[in-house]
Amino acid sequence: MMRARSIILGVATALGLGGVANGIVMLLDPVNWYFAVPGVTSTGAFNQHFVRDIGLIFVLVGAALLTGVLRQPMRAALWSTAALWLAGHAMFHLWEVAVGICGPGAIARDFPAVTLPAILTAALAGWASRDARLNSRREVA
Repeated sequence: MMRARSIILGVATALGLGGVANGIVMLLDPVNWYFAVPGVTSTGAFNQHFVRDIGLIFVLVGAALLTGVLRQPMRAALWSTAALWLAGHAMFHLWEVAVGICGPGAIARDFPAVTLPAILTAALAGWASRDARLNSRREVA
């Protein structure tokens, strides 16, 4: 069980660091971020304010994941909140394909950076919620 916990915390740490790093680049260098990320230029004209807004969200989502790694009592709530935003973001990308804003190739292109983090974070949130319930039962017994 300790090995599984280490892997889970490692995945959360990697996702958190990735989110914070992506957000910082979006905040500090939005133009280069816009042109460097595959597919972004096909979603509309560059908007510095919008890129920075989303960059701030990525910093906060990453910070929630990292804080959850360090603070077990807050983990389920933090990871669930991060999962909600990431899932909404992934669903928005799928909606853009469904209504024809982006072509079907966007699904595969976006999967590693959009959909996979949402799936992994949702799994982390589910694990953290289960772990919190098990811990509270142990404390009562």
